[in-house]
Amino acid sequence: MESRAAHFFSEIDQLRAKLLNNVGVMTDWQRAEKEINHFDSAIGLQMSSRQSVTTIRSDCPSSVTKFAQILKILSVIYRLVQSNSYATKRDIYYNNTKLFGSQKAVDSIVDDISCLLKVPRRSLHVLATSKGLISGDLCYMEEDGTRIDCNSSSTAVSVSSNISGIKNIVSSAKFVMIIEKDATFQRLLDDDFCTKLSPCIIITGKGVPDVNSRLMVKRLWDELHIPIFALVDADPHGIEIMCIYKYGSVAMSFEAHSLTVPSVMWLGLLPSDLQRLRVPKDALIPLTKRDESKLCSLLERPYLTSQPEWEKEMKLMQQNKVKAEIQSLTAIAPDFLTQIYLPNKLRYGGWI
Repeated sequence: MESRAAHFFSEIDQLRAKLLNNVGVMTDWQRAEKEINHFDSAIGLQMSSRQSVTTIRSDCPSSVTKFAQILKILSVIYRLVQSNSYATKRDIYYNNTKLFGSQKAVDSIVDDISCLLKVPRRSLHVLATSKGLISGDLCYMEEDGTRIDCNSSSTAVSVSSNISGIKNIVSSAKFVMIIEKDATFQRLLDDDFCTKLSPCIIITGKGVPDVNSRLMVKRLWDELHIPIFALVDADPHGIEIMCIYKYGSVAMSFEAHSLTVPSVMWLGLLPSDLQRLRVPKDALIPLTKRDESKLCSLLERPYLTSQPEWEKEMKLMQQNKVKAEIQSLTAIAPDFLTQIYLPNKLRYGGWI
């Protein structure tokens, strides 16, 4: 049984060895990065050095409200740091809903302050409410001493709201798999995927990932140095979500070094898989004008020059003018995803 498992994970073990060889090099690149550029292959999307300045005045009718909002949030942050306590952005909003007007106003100002001071949002003691879920061969301790066990096969654990406070991480996982959608994540749980194919860890940000989900993936990479795969829909939206984990987002580019994992590999669903597996045509969806525009935008991004295989897959999608959700694999067989597709992909190195 043991030798059989070793054979199953041989491709993944080879990938891990290759990634470990690059860890030192990537770290050196990060240390050597003196200037802030739009994109760095070892870190991800970066802030532009061409900065713009916005003036907020207290004596100007058009900006007096914004000025008051900034002062209020700065005072809240000061109290949090002084008392060594934490609050969510939601807490701050409900502290004075009349002043802020909307949650979006709070979110924007907190990000601006973080960027202005050049510190992560967690250093301001402001946390975001997590929406992500995680399951698999993983145990750790929260900052308050609570022991978290993600090993249950039927339920998932909410991603922590304070990733930097996590300690004593214990795992024998061979890989981490990022799942784009909650529905696919739940399907893997229902099919006991982590038990049958253990040891592994699966995590979902339920679509476009929140900061905590991204931080957790980054933390798992930093602690475990095991391969990280992405399972997303074969469509422009899924590809963009995968790129956020791997290369970051423009909105959070000032925190790219703490949020991105450049080693993320695209496991599926690949556009070429649709042809190779002969996915029924009625399970495929024509690309919309918006999809085509998004695809063109993705192909123009600088990081695609270092990913020719990704580029090839995206051009194939562009050429065939169809997309597909992961659930389209059920058109082949109800349990095709968990019983055949993923095991074969992982066993024979079907990632790019």
